[in-house]
Amino acid sequence: MKMNALQEGIRLRQQLVSEWGSGRSPNLDKCGELLARLKVVMTNLKFLPGSSIDSSREELMIARDVLEIGAFWSIARKDIPSFERYMAQLKCYYLDFKHELPESSYKCELLGLNLLCLLSQNRVAEFHTELELFAHPDVHAVLENVYIKHAVSLEQYLMEGRYNKVFLAKRLVPAEAYNFFIDILLDTIRDEISACVEKSYTRLQAKAASKVLNLNDTQMQTYATKRGWKLTSDGFYHFNTSKNLDEKIPSLELAKDSIEYAKELEMIV
Repeated sequence: MKMNALQEGIRLRQQLVSEWGSGRSPNLDKCGELLARLKVVMTNLKFLPGSSIDSSREELMIARDVLEIGAFWSIARKDIPSFERYMAQLKCYYLDFKHELPESSYKCELLGLNLLCLLSQNRVAEFHTELELFAHPDVHAVLENVYIKHAVSLEQYLMEGRYNKVFLAKRLVPAEAYNFFIDILLDTIRDEISACVEKSYTRLQAKAASKVLNLNDTQMQTYATKRGWKLTSDGFYHFNTSKNLDEKIPSLELAKDSIEYAKELEMIV
């Protein structure tokens, strides 16, 4: 039974690798079908974490190859939850099985993509938790890899508020797959900048808006329409600054509460 499953796994993996790396745009539907069939086959193999004692090197290689292609396939399908599931399984092959298997040429690229995925969703705490996996001397060199350094640099730019550096990073992605998460991150940054601008001003010159949001004229018009900004003949975007009365700060009530707290604190002392 296991030998038949192994042979079937080898056959399907060859088909998947051939389809995915054929030098043309892969058929994503066909790849998805092959991935689904391979998942069923792999349940008959000892590929899961914790079962390495009973696993052959060939089984582990099949599993890792399939999971790597699955992660890239998920990005091509713009399916973040699927990408996260594949990466959750892949990490054990990169870390726990690193002595049993030769290092994958896609390891750092996928680990960097995982970091960027977390960053694009503002999951900064998880981002740093992932970096801790590379703190061990055996894997410290990974931090110097171009794929990992790219994600780390972006996180530093965000923490320092150097958004212009993040925009420039779009032109310096180390791999095409990074553009998916970079675009999500840039959209989030633009929305944050726009929200601040709307709170601070009633209007903004069109050229200044394009510059601060790093958009060309056509992109700026599309984005302004989405935000509900109105471009007038004076060359300014005007914002809807009407505020709900409930948004006013209850300064009198806050002052009264502060005085009461001070009185109670004085009584306690």
